[in-house]
Amino acid sequence: MLMRTDPFREMDRIVQQLSGTSGTWSKPSVMPMDAYREGDAYVITFDLPGVSTDAIDIDVERNMLTVKAERRPVAKADAVKMELSERPLGVFSRQIVLADTLDTERIQADYDAGVLTLRIPIAERAKPRKISIGAGAGTKQISA
Repeated sequence: MLMRTDPFREMDRIVQQLSGTSGTWSKPSVMPMDAYREGDAYVITFDLPGVSTDAIDIDVERNMLTVKAERRPVAKADAVKMELSERPLGVFSRQIVLADTLDTERIQADYDAGVLTLRIPIAERAKPRKISIGAGAGTKQISA
């Protein structure tokens, strides 16, 4: 139901980690995610620790889901001298192609403890259903 759009994205993420560079709006870093089916919905979770909800942008255009977020530096006083800085800052983004069988009109988004969770219901037309056979003069009627 989901398809990765850029197979080289993981390599970019590793290079960014090793080089210590952060994402920009023109070249965002990748954010870790999980995707799974739970009942009649697909669930996608993104790790975004330290990101405020006003810095998260979720868009759907046709079947393309785009999630962008920005982790901004914490304001520090002039007397503060940074000893160690390992938490990545900057812009993070993921684009996911959603299947036609998902209902993109009813996506639900929740953000708790640094994890963004999207629930995308499976469209009614994609759910299995029984087909009844009508009685007739040797012909079969199929109704959905």
